[in-house]
Formats: sequence, structure tokens, C-alpha cells
Amino acid sequence: MADGRPDKATAKGESVALDLGDLPGRIGFHLRLAHAAVQRDFAVSLAGLDLTHKQFVTLQLVAGNPGVSQVDLAATLGADRATMMAIVDRLERRGLVTRRRSAGDRRRQELNLTPAGQAMLHDALAAVARHEAGFTSRFSPEELEALLAGLARLHQG
Repeated sequence: MADGRPDKATAKGESVALDLGDLPGRIGFHLRLAHAAVQRDFAVSLAGLDLTHKQFVTLQLVAGNPGVSQVDLAATLGADRATMMAIVDRLERRGLVTRRRSAGDRRRQELNLTPAGQAMLHDALAAVARHEAGFTSRFSPEELEALLAGLARLHQG
């Protein structure tokens, strides 16, 4: 991808530049490639902690919102309840979060970080800061502010 265009491999293993047509002018194309690059680097950055992006975000949201429910987490993350339950189950099995029934609403499960969860989040935040710096350093402060504002407009409707 020396000229910014993805390469395709031939039968002999040589790379050939693909004709991208109008893809370089499409937001979705660039978002997909950017997302893939960020996710690959995120996975490498947190590999030693054995945390996925969703697990990291869940830890951060639980830390910032003690007693939060799985339903509220799912709504915030745009995840279905089954996916959220699987994430919380894994974090609970690892001793990073606790789940307990709400005294006010017995149907509600309140989540809190354990001391191990707080330590894990501390380590993860440091790794994520290094990961983010690798991408944010490519932009001036003004460019980064505009990028974040533009991305927020896309996902907030």
C-alpha cells in the first residue's frame, strides 16, 4: 500500500494495486479502514491484559458509574442484553466486577469494580493512553478536535 491504495496478491505472491473506483471518496470506506487500524493496534496494546475493547469500555463505565445496571450499559454501548451479559459474565469470572441485586429493584443487577478490577483498569488506561497517542499524534490539536466533532456528528445522528 505504498501509494495509499491496497494491494492484491497475485498467484505468485506479488502485490498489484487494486482499482478502488470511487471508494476513496466515500466516508464508509475510510471509516472501515481507520476502524480496522485502530482495533488492530488496540488489540496489540491490551494483549498482555487479556481485555477486549468492549471489556475495557465496560470496566471504565462501571468505574465511573458505580452500581450501574447491565441494561444501562447495554443501552449506552448500543449492545443487546445478551452480549452485555456475556461481557459482564467474563469480567465477573475474572474477579474484576461484582454483580448484586439492587435493594430498590430486585430485577436490577448493580455492577461495581473489585480492587482487582480497579487495578486492571489502571493498567488498561495506561496502555490505551499509549495506543491513543500513536493515532492522535498524527493530528494537530485543531485537526483532532475537528475529527472528533465530525465523528460524533456521524454517530449521534
